[in-house]
Amino acid sequence: MDRLKDKVAIITGGVAGIGLGIAECYVREGAKVVITANHNVDGGKSAVEKFGDDKALFVQQDVAKEEDWQKVIDQTIAKFGKLDILVNNAGIGGANGLLEDSSLEEWNKIVGINLTGNFLGEKYGIKAMKKHNGAKGSIINVSSVAGLVGLPMNPAYSATKGGTRMLTHATALQLASQKVDIRVNSVHPGWIDTAIVPDDYKEQIISTIPVGHMGEPKDIGEVCVYLGSDESKFANGAEFVVDGGQRA
Repeated sequence: MDRLKDKVAIITGGVAGIGLGIAECYVREGAKVVITANHNVDGGKSAVEKFGDDKALFVQQDVAKEEDWQKVIDQTIAKFGKLDILVNNAGIGGANGLLEDSSLEEWNKIVGINLTGNFLGEKYGIKAMKKHNGAKGSIINVSSVAGLVGLPMNPAYSATKGGTRMLTHATALQLASQKVDIRVNSVHPGWIDTAIVPDDYKEQIISTIPVGHMGEPKDIGEVCVYLGSDESKFANGAEFVVDGGQRA
C-alpha cells in the first residue's frame, strides 16, 4: 500500500477495461487519478463515484485533439496541483482486413487516437511536469505485443503500436540526455480479458497462451504501479511485456 502516495496521475481511456484496471491499482496505492474517455461518459462518472471525488476526476477527452489535452492538463492542475504520472492508455483496434482494402479514413482514425494521441500526451505531460512538478515524473505508454510483432490482418494497429514503442525510446533518450528526470517506458499487453474480446474467440485465444489463461486488467495495472512509483527510478526507455509467455 501507499506505493503511489501523494502522486497525481492522468490515465487516458481510464474508465473501462485495462485503463480502469490501472486506475483501480493506482487509487489502492494512494494516488489521485484523472481518468479520461471520449464516449463512455457514464463510465467516467461511475468510476469517480467509486473512487471518491477527493481521489478522482473525470474529464471527457478526444486524445487526438490538442485542445482536449490542454483542457485535461488545466483541470488536473486546478484540482490536484501537479502531475507525477501520465499513462497513455487510450486506443482503438479498428477493423481487421487486408491492407489494400483499408480506407485512408480508417487509417487516419487509428493513427490519430493510438499514436498522435500518445505524442500529444507526452508533449503536454512533459510541459506540465516541468512547470508543476520540478521536471520530475513518469510517462507510461501502453503499447501492445502487436507493437513487437505484426498483426497480418490489422496493419494500422500494429503500425501505431510499433510507433508508440519507438516514440517511447526516442523520448526517453531525449529527456535523459537533457538530464531531465522524467522517465518514459512502454507496456505491451497480450490478450487481456476485457469486454472487447469476443466470447466466441476466447477458447481459441487461450489455446495460444502458454500459461493457459488470459490476463486481467489489474495485471497491467500492477506493472504500471511499479513504473509510476519511485521503485522504478532506473527503468527508462524500456519495454515491459505482459502476455502470459506468448512472446517468450
